[in-house]
Amino acid sequence: MNDHYTYRILWSAEDTEHVGLCAEFPSLSWLAPTPTKALSGIQRLVRECLEDMQRSGESAPEPIADRAYSGKFMVRIPPESHRALAMHAAEQGVSLNRLVSVRLANTA
Repeated sequence: MNDHYTYRILWSAEDTEHVGLCAEFPSLSWLAPTPTKALSGIQRLVRECLEDMQRSGESAPEPIADRAYSGKFMVRIPPESHRALAMHAAEQGVSLNRLVSVRLANTA
C-alpha cells in the first residue's frame, strides 16, 4: 500500500478531540483524544479504504506528493487588483510574476 498521502491533524473544539484528515480522501476523518492516535486512526482508515478499492477494482487517488507540477497556474483577479499589482511590481523593479510568486511563497 502507498503511504505517501497527505495527513493533517487538527483540534476540533466542537468534538473536543483531535481530528485526523487526509487531503486525498476528503470524506474520511478520525477523532481521537491525542494527535498521535488521530494520525494512526486516519492512516488505518485510509489503508482500509485502499484495500476495499483494490478489491472492487477502483483506482486509488494519486498522492499529492507524487504528482508532477509544472510551476504554472492561472489565477483570475479583478482588473483593479491586476493594475495595482503591476504598478507595485514596476515600482519595485521586478516582474509581476516575481512579485506575486514571492508574495505567495511568504503566505505558505
